[in-house]
Amino acid sequence: MRTSVRTGLIVVIAAYSLAGSADAAVLESGSAMRKLGRGAVNVLSGWVEIPKRITETSSEHGTAAGLTWDLLRGLGYGFIRSAAGFYEVVTFPFPAPPHYQPVIQPEYVFGSTS
Repeated sequence: MRTSVRTGLIVVIAAYSLAGSADAAVLESGSAMRKLGRGAVNVLSGWVEIPKRITETSSEHGTAAGLTWDLLRGLGYGFIRSAAGFYEVVTFPFPAPPHYQPVIQPEYVFGSTS
C-alpha cells in the first residue's frame, strides 16, 4: 500500500512539473489543472459518499433504511466517485470530455447538481 501511495504521489508531482508554468488561466474552469484537482479531490473523498447516503435516507425514511439499503448505495457511489476521480487524474492533460467537463455529477461529493 505504501508503495502505491508513493508511486501515485510521484506521478502527481511529475504531472504538475510537466504541466508548465502556473498562472491564473491554468486554474480557470475548463482547464487541465482544474480537472487534475477535481480528480484528486474525488479520489480522496469517494468514501464520504457512504455516510452522506446513509444520513440522507435516515433523515427521510428512518435509521433502519439508512443503514441497510443506503450503506450499499453509498459503497456504489463511493466506488464510482473514486473511479471517476482516478480517471480524471490520469487523463487531466487531455480535454476528454470536451472542455474538461466533469465525468460525474455533482462535480464534488457535496456539490449541487445544478
